[in-house]
Amino acid sequence: MRYIKHEDSQLHFAQTDKPALKDNEVLIAVAAIGVNRADCLQRQGKYPASKGDSEILGLECAGTIVEQGSAVSGDWLNKRVFALCAGGAYSEYVAVDAVQVMSLPDEMTMAEGAAISEVYLTAFSALFQFGQLKAGQTALIHAGASGVGGAAIQMAKRAGAQVVITAGSDEKCEHAKQLGADHTINYKTTDFVEYFKANNLQANTIVDPVSGSYLNKNAAVAAMDCQIVMLAFLDARFAEVDFARLLSKRISFHASTLRNRSIEFKRDLKEQFISRFYDDLANGLFDCNIYKTLNWQEANEAHRILDNNENSGKVVMLVE
Repeated sequence: MRYIKHEDSQLHFAQTDKPALKDNEVLIAVAAIGVNRADCLQRQGKYPASKGDSEILGLECAGTIVEQGSAVSGDWLNKRVFALCAGGAYSEYVAVDAVQVMSLPDEMTMAEGAAISEVYLTAFSALFQFGQLKAGQTALIHAGASGVGGAAIQMAKRAGAQVVITAGSDEKCEHAKQLGADHTINYKTTDFVEYFKANNLQANTIVDPVSGSYLNKNAAVAAMDCQIVMLAFLDARFAEVDFARLLSKRISFHASTLRNRSIEFKRDLKEQFISRFYDDLANGLFDCNIYKTLNWQEANEAHRILDNNENSGKVVMLVE
């Protein structure tokens, strides 16, 4: 099969064997691939695949099942699906744990399916598993115009929460507002701590891929018993921490990644997401938030867009 190889921080096509299926897996003929910042970091040599996972890039895809393992229950052959992948999605075929596969609604395109799994499951885990967000509360979502940010906005609103986001331009703030954000803050022109004070806001759940200098600022806007969920450290790896403020507000801090979670965790996460939001997704209540769709021959351009932080929403590649 063809796949996209990363070498010296560049992407190009190469040939390899199809994945050998385990008993619990299905083989997906990939039609569309969701592009994520983790892919860019792996291309740069900064985020290697977890032990035992495919070295090929790609954490989510949509496609058609063409083979299934002996322990897989039900008949999945020829079914349209979307799925979270343990790497390997930048290819014509990818093997995926069958329990993590989700049926793609007839009304949704392959491109839309490829834009869901990684960002929606990441956002769901941050907001509800660790963030404990409830109706009537306030969620602060940093990088609100990103793929994860857009998913988090929509699920938080569907759950009955108030949503405040930060983003790096007025255009990105407007994009987040269109997805349902109640308050949008351009962090380049407005300090979000001052905005919270001026608008009498406090955050119950904070989803933060920035970290660094944001840690103490998050604590400043946090409500009592706030849950801060760190997904990355785009600002800085290290920071000085005001522990007195964390203690006085009983703030809980969670550092979470999805890629290196156990298969059991990912299965449970998928089931929780399906139980709560799949019908909304299938009924068109969520925007899949696609910024641009490219042919997979344009993989370097797809990564350039993410490297330069140009996108509001997801970049998807079609396998043609």
